[in-house]
Amino acid sequence: MTTQNWRQPTDDFIHRHLGPTRADIQEMLATLGLLSLDTLTDTAIPSDIRFRRALDIPIADGEQAVLTRLKDIASKNQVYRSLIGMGYYDCVTPGVIQRNILENPAWYTQYTPYQAEISQGRLEALVNFQTMVADLTGLPLANASLLDEATAAAEAMAMCYTIARNTGDERKEFFVSRDCHPQTLAVLQTRAEPLGIVIKTGVASSVDCSRPQLCGLLLQYPATDGYVSDFSTLVTQAHEAGVLVAVATDLLALTLLRSPGEFGADIAVGSTQRFGVPISFGGPHAAFLATREEYKRQMPGRLVGVSKDVTGKPAIRLSLQTREQHIRREKATSNICTAQVLLAVMAAMYAVYHGPDGLRRIAERVHGLTLLLAEGLRRLGFDVLPKVFFDTVRIPVPKAQADHIATRANEQGINFRHYEDGSIGISLDEVSSEEEVHRLLHIFVGHDQLPFRLSDLADAIDLNYSAPLARTSKYLTHEVFQRNHSEHEMLRYLHRLQAKDLSLVHSMIPLGSCTMKLNATTEMLPVTWPEFARLHPFAPTEQTRGYRTLFEQLESWLAEIAGFAAFSLQPNAGSQGEYSGLMMIRAYHRSKGETHRDVCLIPVSAHGTNPASKVLLV
Repeated sequence: MTTQNWRQPTDDFIHRHLGPTRADIQEMLATLGLLSLDTLTDTAIPSDIRFRRALDIPIADGEQAVLTRLKDIASKNQVYRSLIGMGYYDCVTPGVIQRNILENPAWYTQYTPYQAEISQGRLEALVNFQTMVADLTGLPLANASLLDEATAAAEAMAMCYTIARNTGDERKEFFVSRDCHPQTLAVLQTRAEPLGIVIKTGVASSVDCSRPQLCGLLLQYPATDGYVSDFSTLVTQAHEAGVLVAVATDLLALTLLRSPGEFGADIAVGSTQRFGVPISFGGPHAAFLATREEYKRQMPGRLVGVSKDVTGKPAIRLSLQTREQHIRREKATSNICTAQVLLAVMAAMYAVYHGPDGLRRIAERVHGLTLLLAEGLRRLGFDVLPKVFFDTVRIPVPKAQADHIATRANEQGINFRHYEDGSIGISLDEVSSEEEVHRLLHIFVGHDQLPFRLSDLADAIDLNYSAPLARTSKYLTHEVFQRNHSEHEMLRYLHRLQAKDLSLVHSMIPLGSCTMKLNATTEMLPVTWPEFARLHPFAPTEQTRGYRTLFEQLESWLAEIAGFAAFSLQPNAGSQGEYSGLMMIRAYHRSKGETHRDVCLIPVSAHGTNPASKVLLV
């Protein structure tokens, strides 16, 4: 008998990824006493809210055709070597982690670990993440990841405000150092306004901590332009005035630099992206927040702890859940829900795989190559700022010279950071090499004849920081960071953890939630293609046409399906989408002069993130 629809692709998505067969559907319909799915729709959905016309979206392709189309879109992206920095760095994802975590459905289809008894593997991986962050930041308590560095900084700001308010002080000013990344400042300004918090910016060393309205400071360590400051005196002054201090920092740098906890910081935030997670045009990446023990009940996000089961054996579970939105709802510390667990697991396992000595070796190489670049530039007659740095330098040059350098860099497929004053920023990373430093010096001087040998300069490089900045404390001392440095040991460790978890590899998970999404293999394959994985979020627009094509297509399809005029893909979690939507509604009413419209009705059946998001607009 001839197969029906022989002209259609045989690898269509629906029959591979929607579980019920025709027989299953007929059995379910018979149980309900209905004849067809159309009858079910007519019965369940009122006619006055039915969509009556055909959707104006393309006919679905087969899976291989989708991959071919995605390859074509990816080819529109230009993969330059981006040395822009600003919190995003190229890195090496160890093959054992890429193959066995990022590309492994046993890790990427796990459910939120509310049921600890079927989540022990992932929970152990998250304990590793928390231990890594706590050790490197020098603070005793870290959560199990946040969404990105900028929103983590916003959570730190909210913590400072809440802690001050809980002590009876209505302090509504928050100081942000001008040395913070610009995207962090932008998010802080957005998040502060609805809460009535006033953002003050300036030079960190000039802040007046005695201001009675000041609840907290945010410092960047190292700074966005690379400078490494000793904040010890400033932190002491802040604490004497009852002001909390948050520090946005870089975990790789902290293998060499004194930790924020050691110089007195109350909160540390940042991104773990450079721990083996591709840049991917800005995300997703796992951020972190660490703090002191006395502020644990004001912490946002998941907190995983080690307990004991009924037999007295060690068991891992979610801890202090009464802070969280799924229980406390409008009284939660944050609207954050599951955050970036897969990426947190990758970053944690990167630390497990390399161990403390391996991470320090990577950091010393990055720092050493940056010192080598700086010395080479000085020998060529350039000024190099700052005096003390980790991986980033800033080179002041006249505009005409900066334009020539930018042209030569573009010809070499390299992106620099270009400041408003015309100076050029360069951030090196794990992928950098002496050959790359050589290329960079050629770009600056305009020819390939250097009046020195890099090997001679390298012999004089001193990797050590001075006493106030140098790290002397140990980190990653737990045995898990000591014993899994060979690939086969790491492989076995990952599979032992994997075997302790329930995922869609093992069975269906009969729980309804916004987190229940199965990413098909065809959807996952492009994630690691370099055309998507190695693009910097601040790369020039002409290099990112492929991503923009994807965004435009998806936005238009979603708008057509939902019946809206436009869509935003900016929120990186459902909780952030809720918040963005409420902000938009609020802005609409304000634009009409209706500031009195400040009541938000939320059903008791709604996700906990709903009321928690509303509170952020008080």
